[in-house]
Amino acid sequence: MQIIHTDHAPKAIGPYSQAVIANGLLYTSGQIPLTVDGTIVPGGIEEQTKQVFANLKAILEEAGTDLSKVVKTTVFLQDLSMFVDFNGIYEEFFNGHKPARSCVEVAKLPKDVLVEIECIAMI
Repeated sequence: MQIIHTDHAPKAIGPYSQAVIANGLLYTSGQIPLTVDGTIVPGGIEEQTKQVFANLKAILEEAGTDLSKVVKTTVFLQDLSMFVDFNGIYEEFFNGHKPARSCVEVAKLPKDVLVEIECIAMI
C-alpha cells in the first residue's frame, strides 16, 4: 500500500490520508470544498463542487492518474434539492466520462459544507 499526499490539496483534517494506492487502484478520502490553506470556499453548491474537484484532481495527479480513470465516486450532499445544480458541475468535470456513482443526502458534513466526494481510480 502506498500513501498519497500533495501540497496542492488541503491537508487531512483528521487521522487519515488524502489517498492510498492498493492493488493498482487509487482510493481517495472524501474531499470537501477547502482551499489548500484550509479555508471553506464561499458560495453555493456550484462553487463548492468546483473546489472539491480541484482537490480531487490534485490528488489524482499526484498519484499519476486523472478524472478519466475514475471508476467510482461516492457523493454526499447536505440537501438533495441541490442535486440538479451539483450534477451540472459534476458532468462538466467528467466531460462525457461516466464512472459508477452513489449519491446520498446526509444530515451533516464536516465544517457544515454542502458537498463531499470520494473516488476510486485506476492508476
